Amino acid sequence: MNPAVQWMTLLYMIAAGASMGVAFDGYRVVSLRLRFPGWLNAVLDLLYWLASALLVFRLLYAGNQGQLRFYAFVGLFLGVWAYFLIFSVTVQKFVVMLIQTVAWIWKLLTKLLGILVGLPLLWLWKLTWGLVRLIGRILLFMLKLLLRLTKPLWIFPVRWLSPAYRRLLSSAPVAKLTEFIAAKRKR
Repeated sequence: MNPAVQWMTLLYMIAAGASMGVAFDGYRVVSLRLRFPGWLNAVLDLLYWLASALLVFRLLYAGNQGQLRFYAFVGLFLGVWAYFLIFSVTVQKFVVMLIQTVAWIWKLLTKLLGILVGLPLLWLWKLTWGLVRLIGRILLFMLKLLLRLTKPLWIFPVRWLSPAYRRLLSSAPVAKLTEFIAAKRKR
Protein backbone atom coordinates (compact mmCIF):
# COMPACT_ATOMS: atom_id res chain seq x y z
CA MET A 1 0.00 0.00 0.00
CA ASN A 2 1.50 3.33 -1.01
CA PRO A 3 1.82 6.29 1.40
CA ALA A 4 -0.74 8.40 -0.49
CA VAL A 5 -3.48 5.85 0.23
CA GLN A 6 -2.39 5.64 3.85
CA TRP A 7 -2.50 9.41 4.26
CA MET A 8 -5.90 9.56 2.54
CA THR A 9 -7.19 6.85 4.88
CA LEU A 10 -5.80 8.72 7.88
CA LEU A 11 -7.57 11.92 6.77
CA TYR A 12 -10.81 9.97 6.23
CA MET A 13 -10.55 8.53 9.73
CA ILE A 14 -9.86 11.96 11.23
CA ALA A 15 -12.98 13.24 9.45
CA ALA A 16 -14.95 10.21 10.69
CA GLY A 17 -13.80 10.82 14.26
CA ALA A 18 -14.73 14.49 14.08
CA SER A 19 -18.14 13.68 12.60
CA MET A 20 -18.71 11.11 15.35
CA GLY A 21 -17.96 13.85 17.89
CA VAL A 22 -20.39 16.26 16.22
CA ALA A 23 -23.11 13.62 16.16
CA PHE A 24 -22.44 12.69 19.78
CA ASP A 25 -22.59 16.29 21.00
CA GLY A 26 -25.72 16.98 19.00
CA TYR A 27 -27.39 13.83 20.27
CA ARG A 28 -26.34 14.52 23.86
CA VAL A 29 -27.65 18.11 23.85
CA VAL A 30 -30.94 17.11 22.20
CA SER A 31 -31.51 14.22 24.62
CA LEU A 32 -30.78 16.44 27.64
CA ARG A 33 -33.00 19.25 26.36
CA LEU A 34 -35.93 17.07 25.37
CA ARG A 35 -35.58 14.67 28.35
CA PHE A 36 -36.15 11.39 26.58
CA PRO A 37 -37.21 8.41 28.70
CA GLY A 38 -34.49 5.94 29.66
CA TRP A 39 -35.51 3.20 27.23
CA LEU A 40 -35.49 5.67 24.33
CA ASN A 41 -32.02 6.90 25.31
CA ALA A 42 -30.79 3.30 25.20
CA VAL A 43 -32.31 2.78 21.76
CA LEU A 44 -30.86 6.06 20.50
CA ASP A 45 -27.43 5.16 21.92
CA LEU A 46 -27.54 1.90 20.01
CA LEU A 47 -28.58 3.72 16.82
CA TYR A 48 -25.76 6.25 17.30
CA TRP A 49 -23.13 3.54 17.59
CA LEU A 50 -24.53 1.61 14.62
CA ALA A 51 -24.53 4.76 12.48
CA SER A 52 -20.99 5.60 13.64
CA ALA A 53 -19.74 2.12 12.82
CA LEU A 54 -21.35 2.26 9.39
CA LEU A 55 -19.77 5.67 8.73
CA VAL A 56 -16.31 4.53 9.85
CA PHE A 57 -16.37 1.37 7.78
CA ARG A 58 -17.79 3.20 4.75
CA LEU A 59 -14.98 5.77 4.90
CA LEU A 60 -12.44 3.03 5.59
CA TYR A 61 -13.68 1.18 2.53
CA ALA A 62 -13.46 4.37 0.46
CA GLY A 63 -9.94 5.07 1.73
CA ASN A 64 -8.20 1.70 1.42
CA GLN A 65 -10.78 -0.95 0.44
CA GLY A 66 -11.68 -1.70 4.08
CA GLN A 67 -8.28 -2.71 5.40
CA LEU A 68 -8.22 -2.07 9.11
CA ARG A 69 -4.77 -0.80 10.11
CA PHE A 70 -3.34 0.83 13.20
CA TYR A 71 -3.29 4.29 11.62
CA ALA A 72 -7.07 4.04 11.11
CA PHE A 73 -7.53 3.87 14.90
CA VAL A 74 -5.01 6.69 15.33
CA GLY A 75 -6.96 8.78 12.83
CA LEU A 76 -10.26 8.14 14.64
CA PHE A 77 -8.68 9.07 17.98
CA LEU A 78 -7.11 12.22 16.53
CA GLY A 79 -10.40 13.28 14.94
CA VAL A 80 -12.42 12.81 18.13
CA TRP A 81 -9.71 14.40 20.28
CA ALA A 82 -9.31 17.43 18.01
CA TYR A 83 -13.05 17.89 17.78
CA PHE A 84 -13.58 17.80 21.55
CA LEU A 85 -10.59 20.05 22.10
CA ILE A 86 -11.53 22.72 19.53
CA PHE A 87 -15.16 22.56 18.39
CA SER A 88 -17.22 20.81 21.10
CA VAL A 89 -18.40 23.89 23.00
CA THR A 90 -19.23 25.74 19.79
CA VAL A 91 -21.25 22.82 18.41
CA GLN A 92 -23.13 22.42 21.69
CA LYS A 93 -24.05 26.12 21.70
CA PHE A 94 -25.07 25.87 18.06
CA VAL A 95 -27.33 22.88 18.77
CA VAL A 96 -28.92 24.70 21.72
CA MET A 97 -29.49 27.73 19.49
CA LEU A 98 -30.94 25.48 16.80
CA ILE A 99 -33.33 23.89 19.29
CA GLN A 100 -34.42 27.30 20.54
CA THR A 101 -34.91 28.49 16.97
CA VAL A 102 -37.03 25.46 16.09
CA ALA A 103 -39.08 25.97 19.28
CA TRP A 104 -39.56 29.66 18.43
CA ILE A 105 -40.61 28.80 14.86
CA TRP A 106 -43.01 26.16 16.20
CA LYS A 107 -44.62 28.69 18.57
CA LEU A 108 -44.83 31.22 15.74
CA LEU A 109 -46.48 28.68 13.44
CA THR A 110 -49.00 27.63 16.10
CA LYS A 111 -49.87 31.29 16.77
CA LEU A 112 -50.22 31.95 13.05
CA LEU A 113 -52.38 28.87 12.66
CA GLY A 114 -54.50 30.03 15.57
CA ILE A 115 -54.87 33.47 14.05
CA LEU A 116 -55.40 32.39 10.45
CA VAL A 117 -57.59 29.34 11.11
CA GLY A 118 -58.78 29.45 14.72
CA LEU A 119 -60.11 33.00 14.83
CA PRO A 120 -62.12 32.74 11.59
CA LEU A 121 -63.61 29.46 12.79
CA LEU A 122 -64.45 31.06 16.15
CA TRP A 123 -66.04 34.03 14.41
CA LEU A 124 -67.98 31.70 12.11
CA TRP A 125 -69.20 29.72 15.12
CA LYS A 126 -70.30 32.89 16.92
CA LEU A 127 -72.04 34.18 13.78
CA THR A 128 -73.84 30.87 13.25
CA TRP A 129 -74.89 30.63 16.91
CA GLY A 130 -76.08 34.27 16.82
CA LEU A 131 -78.13 33.62 13.67
CA VAL A 132 -79.69 30.50 15.20
CA ARG A 133 -80.64 32.48 18.33
CA LEU A 134 -82.03 35.34 16.20
CA ILE A 135 -84.10 32.98 14.07
CA GLY A 136 -85.37 31.24 17.23
CA ARG A 137 -86.42 34.55 18.77
CA ILE A 138 -88.13 35.63 15.55
CA LEU A 139 -90.03 32.33 15.36
CA LEU A 140 -91.02 32.57 19.04
CA PHE A 141 -92.24 36.13 18.49
CA MET A 142 -94.24 35.04 15.43
CA LEU A 143 -95.77 32.14 17.38
CA LYS A 144 -96.80 34.43 20.25
CA LEU A 145 -98.22 36.91 17.77
CA LEU A 146 -100.11 34.12 16.01
CA LEU A 147 -101.50 32.86 19.30
CA ARG A 148 -102.65 36.36 20.28
CA LEU A 149 -104.27 36.96 16.91
CA THR A 150 -106.06 33.61 16.85
CA LYS A 151 -107.06 33.63 20.53
CA PRO A 152 -110.73 34.29 19.77
CA LEU A 153 -110.78 31.28 17.47
CA TRP A 154 -109.41 28.71 19.90
CA ILE A 155 -110.19 30.03 23.39
CA PHE A 156 -113.96 29.78 23.05
CA PRO A 157 -114.06 26.12 21.88
CA VAL A 158 -111.73 25.22 24.75
CA ARG A 159 -114.05 26.95 27.21
CA TRP A 160 -117.06 25.23 25.71
CA LEU A 161 -115.45 21.79 25.73
CA SER A 162 -113.92 22.12 29.16
CA PRO A 163 -117.13 21.45 31.14
CA ALA A 164 -117.95 18.48 28.91
CA TYR A 165 -114.44 17.11 29.46
CA ARG A 166 -114.78 17.47 33.25
CA ARG A 167 -118.17 15.77 33.18
CA LEU A 168 -116.70 12.95 31.08
CA LEU A 169 -113.86 12.41 33.58
CA SER A 170 -116.28 12.31 36.50
CA SER A 171 -118.72 9.91 34.82
CA ALA A 172 -119.21 6.44 36.29
CA PRO A 173 -117.64 4.34 33.45
CA VAL A 174 -114.46 6.43 33.40
CA ALA A 175 -114.21 6.29 37.23
CA LYS A 176 -114.59 2.48 37.14
CA LEU A 177 -111.93 2.24 34.44
CA THR A 178 -109.44 4.35 36.43
CA GLU A 179 -110.10 2.25 39.56
CA PHE A 180 -109.55 -0.95 37.57
CA ILE A 181 -106.26 0.35 36.16
CA ALA A 182 -105.11 1.47 39.64
CA ALA A 183 -105.93 -1.98 41.06
CA LYS A 184 -103.97 -3.69 38.29
CA ARG A 185 -100.95 -1.49 38.98
CA LYS A 186 -100.94 -2.38 42.67
CA ARG A 187 -100.65 -6.11 41.98
